[in-house]
Amino acid sequence: MTKEVLLSLKGLQFDTNSADGDKIETITPAEYYKRDGSHYVVFEETTEGFDESTKNIIKFKNSSLDLTKRGLVNVHMSFEENKKNLTSYVTPYGEILIGIDARSIRLNEEKERIVVDVDYALEVNYEHFADCKIRMDIRSKESGGFSLQEN
Repeated sequence: MTKEVLLSLKGLQFDTNSADGDKIETITPAEYYKRDGSHYVVFEETTEGFDESTKNIIKFKNSSLDLTKRGLVNVHMSFEENKKNLTSYVTPYGEILIGIDARSIRLNEEKERIVVDVDYALEVNYEHFADCKIRMDIRSKESGGFSLQEN
């Protein structure tokens, strides 16, 4: 895998009041590297209406994923299979206590592509908020191949 990659993040969230999920997808340039058996993806995120950006660092391996955000938003989220983790999510609007209960983390690694699927329950202030799925698709910039079509 090359250092310069494209990262596709797809999220699906089912809240307690709706059978239909909210879908989000974004594609952004990122940097990739592998160190001591762990994969790393680093990218900048901007928020509409704010000058300050947020640096995102995603670290993952077989059954765990860590997401660290620094800047406008600050959080360290740990996803570990069959384990609930609590963290403080700090935003410009205030601080939220969130719980992450990861049910499964699947990693599929190819020569120029890595796909990570995470299925988890999200809590806000100790109350179940939503069941969520994230798909992270990392590809070498040279390989391309992304489209914003329904899969």
